[in-house]
Amino acid sequence: MDRIVEVQDLVKVYNGSVRAVDGISFHVERGEVFGFLGPNGAGKSTTIKVLTTLLQKTAGKVRIDGIDLDEEPAAIREIIGYASQEVSVDDDLTARENLRLQFMFHHFRKSEAEPRINKLLEAVDLVEAADRRAGTFSGGMRKRLDLASALVAQPKLLFLDEPTTGLDPQSRQAMWSYMRDLNANGTTIFLTTQYMEEADRLADRLCIIDHGRIVAEGTPPSLKAEIGADVIELALPEDGASSARTEAHRVLQAIPGVRQVQDVDGGCMVYVENGPSLVPQIVRSLDEARIRVRELTVSAPSLDDVFVKHTGRKMRVEEARPVRRTMYAPRRRG
Repeated sequence: MDRIVEVQDLVKVYNGSVRAVDGISFHVERGEVFGFLGPNGAGKSTTIKVLTTLLQKTAGKVRIDGIDLDEEPAAIREIIGYASQEVSVDDDLTARENLRLQFMFHHFRKSEAEPRINKLLEAVDLVEAADRRAGTFSGGMRKRLDLASALVAQPKLLFLDEPTTGLDPQSRQAMWSYMRDLNANGTTIFLTTQYMEEADRLADRLCIIDHGRIVAEGTPPSLKAEIGADVIELALPEDGASSARTEAHRVLQAIPGVRQVQDVDGGCMVYVENGPSLVPQIVRSLDEARIRVRELTVSAPSLDDVFVKHTGRKMRVEEARPVRRTMYAPRRRG
């Protein structure tokens, strides 16, 4: 295996006591898209700032392309690109001028820079807007310009910290397409995200991090296969939800084909064999026990379900889940 990133027992402590990153170990293979998935505050951005030499670690070992982070941080900076959550473009400059400035920072000659500026503008679909001030751009256009800036030095390894957060669906799709093209052309991508769908679609392999610790690691298909069952989600009434969950556990676990019942905010996750065929029996059993169900949905396992299985709660982010079928949603009585 050819590893471009190796992390061992990485720790970052803030203010002497807050362990933002709590002894994590992982690696990234050369040429892959590696996803670092987790909710806000999980430790994703702290980790990426350490790896890009922007933040000093508390403990652990990091090697980037064989270079020790502690010994040669400047050498690491020469081979990586980084696009942070905060878009860092100069609104008073045009797109072309922003890129020209980046090439100057990297000490490129003008004769080298100009042809590459044109190629980068074409790559991020900003040719027609090349001579407009960046301050007039939409959020998606600004993100694409920021990404082009991160590619000026032709990095071996590109770090993208939540690159599509805040974008509309069309702009997000465009960014995904461009990231796939970059990777197909040989760039290794380290992607942090809080979007399940993004990780599922883009990552060859991923780690799920929560509260500074890695809770799961593998390819998206292998992680979902670990669930080994269909997933039925039950939304229970908010009033008396705790007692309703307790009784629902008792009823559900007595049903043949139910493998596991797990509490989540607002209800239960039920892992079952052949979910659609088991729904009528589940509804009937809960109804007989006088447990009111606000909504019931059934789906094949998703990365969201992987997160729930390992942490006991849902991701703390609003996002689109994979297509699910609402099997049961009783109407409110007047």
